[in-house]
Amino acid sequence: MPTNPAGPIMLRLKPRLEWAPGIGPALLAALLFGASTPLAKLLVADISPVLLAGLLYAGSGLGLGFWLLIRRLRPREADAEAGLQRRDVPWLSGAVLFGGVLGPVLLMIGLATTPASAASLLLNLEGVLTAVVAWVVFRENVDIRIFLGMVAIVAGGVLLSWTQTPAAGLPWGALAIAGACACWAIDNNLTRAVSGGDPVQVAAIKGGFAGAINIAAALALGHRLPNGLHLMAAGAIGLTGYGISLVAFVLALRHLGAARTGAYFSTAPFVGARLSLLLLREVPTLSFWIAGGLMALGVWLHVSERHEHEHEHEALEHEHLHTHDDHHQHAHDFPFDETQPHSHPHTHTPMRHSHPHYPDLHHRHGHGS
Repeated sequence: MPTNPAGPIMLRLKPRLEWAPGIGPALLAALLFGASTPLAKLLVADISPVLLAGLLYAGSGLGLGFWLLIRRLRPREADAEAGLQRRDVPWLSGAVLFGGVLGPVLLMIGLATTPASAASLLLNLEGVLTAVVAWVVFRENVDIRIFLGMVAIVAGGVLLSWTQTPAAGLPWGALAIAGACACWAIDNNLTRAVSGGDPVQVAAIKGGFAGAINIAAALALGHRLPNGLHLMAAGAIGLTGYGISLVAFVLALRHLGAARTGAYFSTAPFVGARLSLLLLREVPTLSFWIAGGLMALGVWLHVSERHEHEHEHEALEHEHLHTHDDHHQHAHDFPFDETQPHSHPHTHTPMRHSHPHYPDLHHRHGHGS
């Protein structure tokens, strides 16, 4: 792509928004995590919440760590993901604390006193809070459709929390699940900062550290490890619902940004609610269906959003897996065999153009009022 030494170049890309590459991973992450909630509910009666959270993440960390070990035994290929860098440590450490330690513990505590179907729908709040943090703290664009979708999802969550209020006191189970969603919202935005790196490495590190911390805390509190069958079940649920799901989620963050990925991920509770009704024989109430309808409306408003305007790319140097698309027209300072996708450090020159886009790795720009 030719460059203009006098200033940014102006391009007009094809105006039609194609199926974004991050949508599939986002929906896969939602499917796997949504299915894990009612399955974890089956174990929470026999395993303490803190210990179960540790075992779920340990299953994720061990399984993905084993896969990383297998990969290291093979020669590095050109299409390998970029590894994490030292500058990623603070972001990843915060993500482990909020998403891998505090969030799962609060979720397990909430599941202990809340029906799994209602808990699954309450998890929609994660997408809402993710968008709020992305919008307010990280200045990611959220337009009117995203805002209206958040309103609908919050209304459904409030309705579920209200109907779960006991005769005296507050709905502590629902509040604990809401707290877990807040922790994961912070986690999602912190993980967004490292989403250009290897998603398996990100998920394995989060799972390994979070699992070790939670298991150590549970043992220190006097909890005992369950029998072998329960250990295997927790590990399998953790590998799929937390590990592979997180790998897909990181890929989605790379292409969609935190708010949009959170919106697609909001479909997870509907998967969990359906499984809860089938596996746990819970009887849905009228408020359950009303709340589900409100949340479905909110999800539809999120996923049907389209965003296009003229924007400017500043000079940027980074490393991630990429192909030579409109945003990656650069030379190589090493022998290049045309393998695509491939990963290497590369520089983006300034550019101005207009096309439909999401706040991905290359579109994290500000928006005028």
